[in-house]
Order: sequence, then C-alpha cells, then structure tokens
Amino acid sequence: MRIAIPTDAWLPQTSGVVTTLSRTVEGLRARGHEVHVIHPGLFRTVPCPTYPEIRLAILPGRKIKHMLDAFMPGAIHLPTEGPIGIAARHYAIRRKLPFTTAYTTRWPEYVQMRIGVPVGLTYRLLRWFHGRGARMMVSTPSLKAELETRGFGPIVFWSRGVDTELFRPRLKNALAGPRPILVYMGRVSVEKNIQAFLELHGGGQKVVIGDGPALEGLKKIYPHVHFLGRKTGEDLARLLAAADVFVFPSLTDTFGIVLIEAMACGVPVAAFPVTGPKDVVLHGETGWLDEGLDKAVEKALEMDPERCREHACQYSWARSIEQFEQNLALR
Repeated sequence: MRIAIPTDAWLPQTSGVVTTLSRTVEGLRARGHEVHVIHPGLFRTVPCPTYPEIRLAILPGRKIKHMLDAFMPGAIHLPTEGPIGIAARHYAIRRKLPFTTAYTTRWPEYVQMRIGVPVGLTYRLLRWFHGRGARMMVSTPSLKAELETRGFGPIVFWSRGVDTELFRPRLKNALAGPRPILVYMGRVSVEKNIQAFLELHGGGQKVVIGDGPALEGLKKIYPHVHFLGRKTGEDLARLLAAADVFVFPSLTDTFGIVLIEAMACGVPVAAFPVTGPKDVVLHGETGWLDEGLDKAVEKALEMDPERCREHACQYSWARSIEQFEQNLALR
C-alpha cells in the first residue's frame, strides 16, 4: 500500500511525536508498504514563534499537491495540525479522498501558556482540522474520553511502543554522586512544567537530560541541578538507567513515551495523576502518582525495578504499527 504522511514534526526534531512517527514509518516499510513522508525539510521554512527549534513550512500547498498527485497514495494520515497538515487536509478534501488524523499534542494548553490564547478558541480550530477526517487516533483511554466531551470524534486508539533492547536495566555507574538520583528527560520548556521538578525539596541530586528554549535560563536559576543537554541512543539509555526515580512533571502530555522508556530501564516513575501517567504507570507498582510530587518521589523509591521492566515490555512498536495500519482510511 502507498501511505502518505504529511507532517510538520520530523527529524532532526526530538520529541515523542517524532519518535513515534519515525518508528512507525520504519515498521510500515519493513512490512512492505511504500511510505512517503512529506516533512519541513522539503520546503522553505521559518522558525516557529517562541520555539525556533521547530521549523514551519512556508506556503507548502502547491508543492504538496504535486507530491501527492505523483505518489497517488492509497491512504493519507495527518499527524500534525501545522502548515503541512493543513495543506494536505485541503488537498484530500478537494480530491474527495479519505484521511485520518492524530491528536498527539495539547496545542490549546501549550498556546495558552506561551502567548495567552484562550483554550476554547484553539480547541475550536482543532475540531475544524480533525472534524473532516475519517478517524482521529489517540494514545490513551483518558484522552479519548476527554476529547469526546469536547466534541471530537470518531476516535480510535493508537498506542505507543518502546525499544526494550536499548532501554534496559544497566549498572548505575553512568551517574555519580549522592543518591537518590532523580532524572527528568524531555524538552526543557515551560509547557513541560519542568520547574515542578527543579523545585523538589527531597535529598539526593537532580539531573536534566534534554534541550529546549528554557535551558539556558534555567541553568542560571538552578546552578545545583545537573543539566546534561540532549542525549541519544546508548548514551541516553545508560544515563536513564542510572536514575533511581524518573520524575515526569508534565500536566499536558498525551502519552509520554519517556515513561515507558524509564520503566523499561527498571526505573520507577513519580508523576502527577493526569492523562498520560495515569494511563501508562501502574500506581503503586511501577511508580507513584500524587498531587504532591515530593511524596510521589518518596513512594516511587519503594517500587520494584523488575515490575517496572515487566510492565514496560507490554508496549511494543510492532503492536503500535498494527494498530496504525488497522486505523487507516483507504481510498
């Protein structure tokens, strides 16, 4: 099958969305599908306001039309609501072709945090984008229920996976210093609520793995925290496995692939009881969810690393890709 995936999020960006898409494309191709990814690197771009690491395509509509006409896809999937996603949506509607979408990022909450746009307005725009799709894919039951109350639908599941060969228990010597070692891994930005992690009062030390627009400013405010910057592959996995607790302070993630990566390393999770963690973490078994993040860290230290690993191994990319295939709308 020919599958077109026009997306505003793609390599070299680092995010859960990019990880999901790249693993999905790799898996689809391994299954014999011909996949055409239409991404920002194929266009002239400008930096996203307040987030220069993300590049936005400039007027991509005409080029997307030529690309899709030449490719003649049997299925079109739109995972992002940016310029590329909107142009491909317009193409599909004009051609009367079915398409699917995915709700992967909480733009209403992010945009409100960054520039103050009311949440209700952004949700209205998102209903416009997703409403003409055959199906909208989401990653968790709680997100499905929440979006249904906001008027989205029809909604189907598309779960996530973890590379359990890369993310596995290892020796703890990749991080030195007093224990416990608390690790945050992800984008260093305001929407991730990272300051809740940085302001924890417990003992031990705090380590931040990742890059983002808030990194340099936070380094100055929190000199006692170890900011390691962006890490990938084996380096990332070794550092993550050396943690005693993985702290996930976000209140706005739709899933949180880093949660299952940490648990696959045998590292328990401390998080708030919100969408994402409450769907992925087994409270009291593989981590602790609490409105008080300090208490969540304290209780997470009591969790069994083997149980964390066992639970994470239930998430596979093979299963995720099968779900994606089944959800596609064929022409």
